[in-house]
Amino acid sequence: MSDVVLITGAAGALGSAVATHLAGKGYKVALVDVPQAEKRLAEIAKELGAATATADITNAAAWAELLPRVEKELGGPVSHAALIAGGWQGGAPLHEQTDDARWDAMMTMNLATVHRSLRALLPGMVQRKRGSVVIVGARGIERPWSNAGSSAYGAAKAGAVALAQAAAAEVLDHGVRVNAILPSTMDTHANRRSMPDADFAKWVTPASAASVVAFLLSDDARDVSGATVPVYGRA
Repeated sequence: MSDVVLITGAAGALGSAVATHLAGKGYKVALVDVPQAEKRLAEIAKELGAATATADITNAAAWAELLPRVEKELGGPVSHAALIAGGWQGGAPLHEQTDDARWDAMMTMNLATVHRSLRALLPGMVQRKRGSVVIVGARGIERPWSNAGSSAYGAAKAGAVALAQAAAAEVLDHGVRVNAILPSTMDTHANRRSMPDADFAKWVTPASAASVVAFLLSDDARDVSGATVPVYGRA
């Protein structure tokens, strides 16, 4: 029976690259994203023969419905997960902010998604004594000053990685691993539009980052857990 991998944020540039890479490795793939991404998910699923689900992954009830459906459709429980879901909404210096809207959005998109996903996925992996999870942090975790102007994003990503590392220590003796990648700027259409004068050749391609995620999920990284792997390119 093939391993089942669940990917959150699967309709995005990195999520879809991870899905393509892992499907090529023989994984059975479950693509998960927000309802607004349903059309894009369907396109990826048709190409890869994957299962799809749209859900608010910060909601426990959504996970309670999602996981049994994935297991039934793909013929086995989720053994691997790539938690790609997240986002960035620009920013302003903390002292110039007049409300908490951006803070709340960043905490929901980048921390609550990881928290609820781990809460949903880890118990089953621990029970089965097998599992591997990769989350996506950011280079700014190791260079907090670089988050000037987007401190909420930096704080949320740092919190997500700290959560993942603590969870990794908790589940290690149960045969479950949790790791993180720390990308610099990803070479996506959105980033090219927002930074048209940048040297795109220095950025990290989604395909390159996907190969790192795949390694960390695989048995080749069986002795790696709690790691934060820099994926900086030359940016």
